[in-house]
Amino acid sequence: MTESVLDLAIRGRSLMPEDRERLVELLLETLVEPAAPELEEAWNREIERRIAAYKNGEVETYDLDDVLADAKRIAP
Repeated sequence: MTESVLDLAIRGRSLMPEDRERLVELLLETLVEPAAPELEEAWNREIERRIAAYKNGEVETYDLDDVLADAKRIAP
């Protein structure tokens, strides 16, 4: 770790907790690369396909209470 990074860490500790949280969020955003446009478009098509299938009654749906009850039985 370079001296400048250590200095920033020390200075960051003096911030209010909510400011430290926002700083971490901002720094993490710089590490996330945006999705490739073709991947984004593929996901959008898939979302639209799933919505249409739901609206057309082509998919089996489950009641949330039933799903949660099953989950509790599987992993209490």
